Amino acid sequence: MQTTLKKIRAYQPCKEGWEKLLKHLGKTKADDEQLSLLTILDSNGIGDALWCLRAIEGRDKEIRLYAVWCARQVQHLMKDPRSLAALDVAEKCANGKATEEELAKAEAAARAAARDAARDAAGDAARGASRDAAWGAARGAAWCAAWDVERGAAWDAARCASRDAEKGAEKGAALDAARDAQAARLREVCNEVQGAKQ
Repeated sequence: MQTTLKKIRAYQPCKEGWEKLLKHLGKTKADDEQLSLLTILDSNGIGDALWCLRAIEGRDKEIRLYAVWCARQVQHLMKDPRSLAALDVAEKCANGKATEEELAKAEAAARAAARDAARDAAGDAARGASRDAAWGAARGAAWCAAWDVERGAAWDAARCASRDAEKGAEKGAALDAARDAQAARLREVCNEVQGAKQ
């Protein structure tokens, strides 16, 4: 999966991440040279690589499927069947097998499930991480299931699902493991795309 510094710059990246990437590349300004998402992952880490998905063109299917994969990593925190159903519809959507009606229903149901989960967990600090993960995963699934996805929705779903998988993980080793798994899967997706082009 490829982009360019000019495409990334158009989305106004944070100063710290931008400067880190430029330094890694030995550059001082944006240009139109092709830039692999793997290079960004190696330079800046999973957070910035996910953020840069917005600057990747023509890979919505792969990005949607990655978002679903991330959401499925916290699927055990989703107790509402509407959220789980939204993941299934999101996957069907990425594979071109969901109807507009299915997508609209899944999106509405997942949003309602997320609101219900947030309301039910309100005030319960012990369940805060679970609530955040369930809300974010359901939100990511809902966005992923949306039929009329603008350029940013697929990357945003991936980023949110990934972030929420991290929130659902315990601190320390589990958090590191979640990030490592997300980075490893993103690396696999990029390599699969590269292999398909050859």
